Amino acid sequence: MDVADVNDYLGAPKFYPEQARKELPAGVATGMAWTEMGGEVLFIEATLLPGGRGLTITGQLGEVMQESARAAQSYLWSHATEFGISPEMFKEYGVHLHVPAGAIPKDGPSAGVTITAALASLYTGRRVRPDTAMTGEITLSGLVFPVGGLKEKILAAHRAGIRRILLPSRNEADIEDLPEDVRKELQIVFVARINEVIDTALEVLVANPPPPPLVTGAHPDTISRQPDSPPSPLAVRQS
Repeated sequence: MDVADVNDYLGAPKFYPEQARKELPAGVATGMAWTEMGGEVLFIEATLLPGGRGLTITGQLGEVMQESARAAQSYLWSHATEFGISPEMFKEYGVHLHVPAGAIPKDGPSAGVTITAALASLYTGRRVRPDTAMTGEITLSGLVFPVGGLKEKILAAHRAGIRRILLPSRNEADIEDLPEDVRKELQIVFVARINEVIDTALEVLVANPPPPPLVTGAHPDTISRQPDSPPSPLAVRQS
């Protein structure tokens, strides 16, 4: 029996693990998750909603991940000018955050870093590097906290074709559990604060510029309607 015979005995594949994407649009970041089967990569996607309000979250995210999403948005809002984001973006645009494979429940305190990177990419227009996956939790004071299940997560990212990993600095000792051949093929970057995540995860080039702030407080007719012509002097005198 060889590889060619596997399909004959077991049938067509029923599970297709995620693979690294060659390019990520602004607002998308690659994360890593622990599962009962070992680990997997997942993509967190965010898009702006003109005139919307707040944060819409879909993809069967548990309460812990929802709290991480709200914390990530609040941190970026409170430090908007530091990251070159217009504070008006948070007031005039809602955000829809989605994690695909919605039929699979997802939860755990390890997605804060990935969510923050996705939102920072969305608000700045700087894409997240497609060769990079990340994990870690965040705090409102800007710290990156350590997480568990790193061996399974990193092996899953390596299988998916990822070759650059962002990890909390306090997880540095955990990479000793990785097989030597895997470690040699990976660039592992340790981060301790959110600003380090953004600096190392996002590309420098603004590839997808964010939309300008909306005009607030004005009726749509007043924005589009222009006077046909200036009033004549006679009309002014008669009035």
